[in-house]
Amino acid sequence: MNAFKGTGVALVTPFHDDQSIDFGSLKKLIDHVVSGGVDYLVVLGTTGEATTLTSSEKKQVLKACLDYNAGRVPVMLGIGGNNTYSVVNEIKNTDFYGVAAILSVSPYYNKPSQEGIVAHYTAIADASPVPIVLYNVPGRTMSNMTASTTLKLSHHQYCGDERGQWKSGTVHANRSCHAKRFFIAFR
Repeated sequence: MNAFKGTGVALVTPFHDDQSIDFGSLKKLIDHVVSGGVDYLVVLGTTGEATTLTSSEKKQVLKACLDYNAGRVPVMLGIGGNNTYSVVNEIKNTDFYGVAAILSVSPYYNKPSQEGIVAHYTAIADASPVPIVLYNVPGRTMSNMTASTTLKLSHHQYCGDERGQWKSGTVHANRSCHAKRFFIAFR
């Protein structure tokens, strides 16, 4: 079952003036959006300043968000980048207890080919213990994941259902897959 229906909020990571993480404000933010009716949280996505945080800070933010959320709504964790090995390594070193899915941005800066995007996401899917959300944001990554690429990824060994919802332009898809994995592409 897809836990990510409705409205999700990509949480910012609040900071104090000294650039340390403001966990008190993060708790208030989570309480505010959950009490406001949000259906799921996106933690450490591209909005959450993940690229500017250390590994230790990312673990602290994730733990705080899971603690503050206390299971009220599903949590999606941002783990992405342009270095496939680093992304896979981060997945292998992350405790996914309480995390329902990964949001992974398409590789940026390197401008990978469509075959490179398939290889990148295949490696992530092979390493991930939770579903993966393919985050296609061409304005930020300088590459666009095509519908054909998304279809190739939908045939990954963990996917099996042929239901898809497609719109013209940038790919939008909702695929149900076996083994607790699914792929969704959006912008």
